Amino acid sequence: MTVRKKRFILALIGLVLSALYLFPFYIMIINSFKTRRELFLDTLGLPDTLYFDNFVLAWERLNFPRAFLNSLLISTGSIILIIVFSAMAGWKLERTKTGTSTFIFYFFISAMLIPFQSVMLPLIRLMGKMNFLNMPGLIFMYLGFGSSFSIFLYHGFIKSVPRSLDEAAIIDGCNDWKLFWHIIFPVMKPISVTVAILNATWIWNDYLLPSLVINKEKTHTIPLRVFFFFGEYTKQWNLAMAGLILAIIPVILFYFFSQRHIIRSFVEGSIK
Repeated sequence: MTVRKKRFILALIGLVLSALYLFPFYIMIINSFKTRRELFLDTLGLPDTLYFDNFVLAWERLNFPRAFLNSLLISTGSIILIIVFSAMAGWKLERTKTGTSTFIFYFFISAMLIPFQSVMLPLIRLMGKMNFLNMPGLIFMYLGFGSSFSIFLYHGFIKSVPRSLDEAAIIDGCNDWKLFWHIIFPVMKPISVTVAILNATWIWNDYLLPSLVINKEKTHTIPLRVFFFFGEYTKQWNLAMAGLILAIIPVILFYFFSQRHIIRSFVEGSIK
């Protein structure tokens, strides 16, 4: 088989896989512009006319500005804490070569294997007894669930940063605090963007944990509000599709603006 044929076959496989991956987005987009009747008559077909009222109704019924602000506060607060604590932990664990540091690192890695569902109810019960639910408790839980994988990424990235950088800063009189914030953390920008993207995706779209923790309607996130389109006796799929599009636009924009940092970080350290 010639090289040209191999490239053609690989390109064809790539197109097929891309089509399969994008098919759910196609379903979501075309049905967001249909009336409820048209959606049930032909789910896969293109809409006869673009029905923009779905987005207007979804915006109003979601109370989108409020839900967006709640999701933004929770996601931003969680991501900042995850980045700060995971960066410090990953740097210190990699630079400190002792049996204790190795044990702690593998302890964090092993936590990645524990499914959320196995600790879900005991955790919510404990946080409820501490009266630490709603937004503060949710952010604290996201910090716990997001730290293990983030520490793993930072730990791998730090391996590509020469130790001579630390030693030169220490000789110039930097303590650990100044060394980290003024020397090491700026170097971590690519992996920090990657950590932010990976955590933003699941935190922004998460439904299960907020549904267990948030008990006030005014602090509902976008996924919680979208769920109200699915009632016991009726399901407003057209409004739900429109609401989902409104919900994913901020994450998509964030990803496109940050993708060059993601590629760079994986090349430089996270796969080492």
